[in-house]
Amino acid sequence: MFEFTTKIRVRYGETDQMGYVYYGNYAEFYEVARVEMMRSLGMTYKSMEDQGVMMPVIELLCKYLKPALYDQEISIRVFITEMPRARMHFKYELTNEAGELINTGETLLVFVNMKTNRICFIPAELANKLKPYFK
Repeated sequence: MFEFTTKIRVRYGETDQMGYVYYGNYAEFYEVARVEMMRSLGMTYKSMEDQGVMMPVIELLCKYLKPALYDQEISIRVFITEMPRARMHFKYELTNEAGELINTGETLLVFVNMKTNRICFIPAELANKLKPYFK
């Protein structure tokens, strides 16, 4: 299993009239975690796209447990429990400053060859970086 944690601070513009993070912003929080996770492996989405592979999201699951509030620092734990092949399944756990679990989620992304617009296998470079975590 591979896991990574990053933090964000809730900005005023991400909240609704009640002062809670607007529900649609959680998908963006998940994306921040995925991007930073890739950076932690020494890769970027841009480098994969430069090699002709993109990763669109094909499924999103989001469960709200407690509200995130303006100016709170939120920890986003992202983890991968299975070695990716043509799909990459991410799971998320968001906690507030008190360590309370406030949100869980999942996204499923696929690897797509940008020339053919067809699903392809995980790029070798990314596979090699993830293999040690799935022995």
